[in-house]
Amino acid sequence: MLLPFLIVGGVGLVLLLISLVLGDIFDHFEVGDGAISGTALAVGLVVFGASGALTASGGLDVVWAYALSVVLAVVGYVLSVLVVRNLSRSSDGVPLSAVGLTGVARSDISTSGGEVSLDGPGEVERRIAYSDAFIAEGSRVRVVEHAGTRVKVTAD
Repeated sequence: MLLPFLIVGGVGLVLLLISLVLGDIFDHFEVGDGAISGTALAVGLVVFGASGALTASGGLDVVWAYALSVVLAVVGYVLSVLVVRNLSRSSDGVPLSAVGLTGVARSDISTSGGEVSLDGPGEVERRIAYSDAFIAEGSRVRVVEHAGTRVKVTAD
């Protein structure tokens, strides 16, 4: 009675390990235009196996153990797909808008350029900056425009 759950959970665990070490296996094939995630599928299989083994060993009827396992596996799959998509979007190198952030001028800034360090989340490097008016090194600045990796700043 527990064996099917243990087999499915074990297959899911192996698939999850492969996805974590080698990357999502479905990324290498044109499967569903990204609609199927190997990592999320693996999580669903592990949740199915674990929840089925726990409910079946707890004395629940087999029908209810399968029903509960399927529901929990689908929930686990959907949540995993959402997390994987969110992580994929956040790691694609597209910078978040820096408009409104403040920082410090690390060099003199003019219309031709300069550098700033900003105080925002994820801002660990200097950015190329420019300004309509001269801003001296060490001055506090505020970002008013953001285009690619460059920011337009004003004295704060």
